[in-house]
Amino acid sequence: MDAPSTLRSAAADDEGIAITRRESDGETTLVVDFGEGADAKLDTVGETAIVVAGDRQFEFEIPPEVTDLSVNDGMLTLRS
Repeated sequence: MDAPSTLRSAAADDEGIAITRRESDGETTLVVDFGEGADAKLDTVGETAIVVAGDRQFEFEIPPEVTDLSVNDGMLTLRS
């Protein structure tokens, strides 16, 4: 699983945003850190995820292979 293009573009444009990918036991985990002090919040509407981190908003289609989508300590986690 790749990070949604909206998040990849944000990370490319803002060095404060980091995306980490881990694979273990057949599970892929992507963690998006929106930077220090960005208190990320997540909402979903149908198949669309809306993340508000600080004064920025990111919207993306949830990849069909995602089994868990959550925010913890300001970081977005996608698992498949």
